[in-house]
Amino acid sequence: MIYTLAILFSLIAYFVIGHWAGRRVKHLDDYLVAGRNAPTFLILGTLVASYLSTSAFLGETGFAYQGYPFVMLIFAAISTSGCLLGALAFGRYLRRSGALTVPEFFGKRFASRRVQVIAGLTTVVGLGAYLLGVMQGAGIMFAELTGMPYWVGLVLVWLTYTGFILYSGSPGVLLTDTVMFVIFSVAALGGSLYIINDLGGWQGVIDGLSSQSQKPGIALWHGVIEGDGATFGSPGEALTWGLTLGLVWAAVLAASPWQASRYLMARNEHVVMRSAMLTAVALAIFYALMMMTGAAINLYDPGLDPERAMVWSALNILPPWLGVIILTGVFAAGLSSCSTFLSIIGFSLSNDILPASRSEAAAMRASRIAVLAAGLIALILALFQPPAVMAVVWFAATLFASSWGPVALMSIWSRRITAAGAGWGLAVGFVGNLVLSLMDQAGWVQLPVYLHPVVISTLLALAVILVASRLTRVSAAERDYLAFLHRHDARLEANWGKGSRRVAIFTMLSGIGVGVFLWHQYADTLAGMAERHGIPQGAVMGAYGLALGCAVMLLIAGAVGYRVTRPPREVGQVANAGELAE
Repeated sequence: MIYTLAILFSLIAYFVIGHWAGRRVKHLDDYLVAGRNAPTFLILGTLVASYLSTSAFLGETGFAYQGYPFVMLIFAAISTSGCLLGALAFGRYLRRSGALTVPEFFGKRFASRRVQVIAGLTTVVGLGAYLLGVMQGAGIMFAELTGMPYWVGLVLVWLTYTGFILYSGSPGVLLTDTVMFVIFSVAALGGSLYIINDLGGWQGVIDGLSSQSQKPGIALWHGVIEGDGATFGSPGEALTWGLTLGLVWAAVLAASPWQASRYLMARNEHVVMRSAMLTAVALAIFYALMMMTGAAINLYDPGLDPERAMVWSALNILPPWLGVIILTGVFAAGLSSCSTFLSIIGFSLSNDILPASRSEAAAMRASRIAVLAAGLIALILALFQPPAVMAVVWFAATLFASSWGPVALMSIWSRRITAAGAGWGLAVGFVGNLVLSLMDQAGWVQLPVYLHPVVISTLLALAVILVASRLTRVSAAERDYLAFLHRHDARLEANWGKGSRRVAIFTMLSGIGVGVFLWHQYADTLAGMAERHGIPQGAVMGAYGLALGCAVMLLIAGAVGYRVTRPPREVGQVANAGELAE
């Protein structure tokens, strides 16, 4: 009963908060990009909340429970670098453009309505699939906690986030995302520390996982590589998967519409940089704790459904008050992602695909109608599509890595990419990934780990961009807009100094802290019991390498962020031609 009341109360609370935020919505700029006045903490909250969803708490933690906690840490160490990459190489220029949506930015950059429409269509289709996955995750959570039917949870979740988005738009999403970010951060921290401490700390968990026989190798950096249920057949295959998918998700963090669009709401460009560095820190800490917790649940019961392991532990292991916090936190993560994705889909439909409205009032009305229509379609699909949270979410996210990733970065750093190249790159990267992924899932083709559909489709997109751009010319409008994006205005960069450098130093110190923690708590512990459990020396060295790698990624992120905050050049100075890639 307590869980039912907590979930229902949270739904009401988010609805009220969203509507309260909507009181300040007066103009289209307010509705779509929160008046471009969001501070660092709100951008941090919505970036983390948009990235972490029920897929992270249920699917990825379930993958750790299945036998791969440290493979997920390899993945996280690489993928979180995309936060800074996105802000440094794309996000701050996106904010400078003054666009209302990311597809509109592409339309401005390439002086092409066609490119804007293609980007808008990929947004609607790709995020529609992503929305479907996180809605199903929220529905599963609701059914597990309340005992009510799955469809009731779906409808109530849909009514909540659709209701406040219709009224408040981006301000409602920003505020509720940040509230949800605080709640599930406390939940993840509290739940992880309780479970790990209950099992004797990190040493007790590592010792217990090394002793059990159901999932041999789960305590090693490469995870389970033996038995019928093993996902990987060798340490090299596990490492390849972690590095490949880590790079894919780095591209997702850098350029996907639900991440990059958050920067359009930032107060200024140094808010973009600060929030990106802090997001990398938050994600690193989250994965370090939650993946270990997912694996540790095996010491209570190794036979659970992986995607329900975290829910089971909250209901059966944690004290009721902490269980309520962590389950409402997981539920909040799903709800925040739902609200973000639906808002972006609706805004893209009205702003990038449908004909332009004649007035601001008509544009806001069209956005609200688009949000409602998209939400209804997603609800109907979620009701009839069997749940597969992690599979659907990861499939949808990779579509943007192969299509948006190359075009986003080249739109800033290449003088030779043309509108034709961008349009074909978006289309081929998206459709190629979609077709290959469906063929792979159907068993029509069997691809090795290093030739994931996203890798092939990204290479295809790059080839098409180069060929199409070679066959067409860069227009004067495209050249002028690229020059505009690379102009440096001291008025915009005046505040990049002390505040941003403090954040950069904090990021580097966090990297050292995460590395030292994993070095002593994981690698040293594994080394101390290697002889007793027959752990190979190579696995021990891999554990030290993992700790070092996690530290280095945050150190690099902070160092680059510190370097970028150097004193700006003179007002109006344009980037040298040599700074733009040929």
